[in-house]
Amino acid sequence: MYLIKNANLISMADVNYELKDILVEGKIIKKIGKINEADYPMAKVIDASGNFVTPGIVDPHCHIGIFEEAIGFEGADGNEMTSPVTPEMRAIDAIKPQDVAFQEAMEAGVTTVCTGPGSANCIGGTFTVLKTFGKTVDDMVVVQESSMKMALGENPKRVYNSKSQTPATRMATAALIRDALQKAKDYQEKLDEYQENLKSNKDAKKPEFNIKWASLARVFKGFPVKIHAHQQDDIVTAIRIIEEFGLNATIEHATEGHLIADYLKAHNQKVIIGPTLGSKSKYELRNKSFSAAKILSDKKVDFAIMTDHPVIHLANALTQVAIFVREGLDELEGFKAVTINAAKINHIEDRVGSIEVGKDADIVIWDGHPYHYLTKTKVVMINGEIAHQK
Repeated sequence: MYLIKNANLISMADVNYELKDILVEGKIIKKIGKINEADYPMAKVIDASGNFVTPGIVDPHCHIGIFEEAIGFEGADGNEMTSPVTPEMRAIDAIKPQDVAFQEAMEAGVTTVCTGPGSANCIGGTFTVLKTFGKTVDDMVVVQESSMKMALGENPKRVYNSKSQTPATRMATAALIRDALQKAKDYQEKLDEYQENLKSNKDAKKPEFNIKWASLARVFKGFPVKIHAHQQDDIVTAIRIIEEFGLNATIEHATEGHLIADYLKAHNQKVIIGPTLGSKSKYELRNKSFSAAKILSDKKVDFAIMTDHPVIHLANALTQVAIFVREGLDELEGFKAVTINAAKINHIEDRVGSIEVGKDADIVIWDGHPYHYLTKTKVVMINGEIAHQK
């Protein structure tokens, strides 16, 4: 049991920039308010006087653990570039908890990550949600399979054009996604028919198991989808496919999304923007801008902010957000984009993203303002356990 006293709390919920105490019991937050130490004599007291206290940072899209640092090919397991349609791939089967990036991210206040396949394939497989602290994936996992990755734009056509294989155009990329979705839908309908016939005691032949379509068919029952798209035209294609098949999807990167913010709002489309820190390394990024977050916020488009680690190192997650704030994004909205909004957009807000009673005790105590480049973490708590203390 821990009692954090005198926290300048930015809870991302109903308490922000107020002095509060926080009681942690086991893995969860037990109480928030004015708490008498004498009432909890067994609690270890942590004095946070003069310190900002926030929930742990949540990165909504990255590739930590599957593009392992300082290794090269042996540690690169994020793209199965032997087929453009691989929905049966699972990031959880390739994640390396020993990736040094986990420790560095955790020490920088990042406590939860959504990590998964890259964008070489039209359909690349499933993401997983992890805490950044633990010896094995089983210690760290929050959601084994959290979403299905798809990709439009430059990456799939570049990868497979180099192999003289489809897709070599944006047309083919969209066509392959549609084809796979239709096959998965047909597969699910046959399976549903088989199960209904069993209930009615009718003769029924079970469809032959197909690992690709069994994995992908979940999207027709609400399983989330992440669609990589940078340019305006690719974003619009993504929305066309989302609406055509009734997908529960977010658009990842949405680098030019701020240029069509009204369109995103009209289609009630959520986006995860970034990475924005760094150079415009390819044509698709030519309109990358730190004004994007303010524009999306002003237009009331739901968004979160990603690092796309290792593109931006997870340890620099708040550095990126600080620049969005410098360019006009509201300070609290910036925090929310990498905490509660990032959690909501990945459907894990019941556990992480804010400091509220009953949620996971993922708490960070900072030695200065979290946006300041000189600020470090004093204490990082994950699941009620002190993972790092300065």
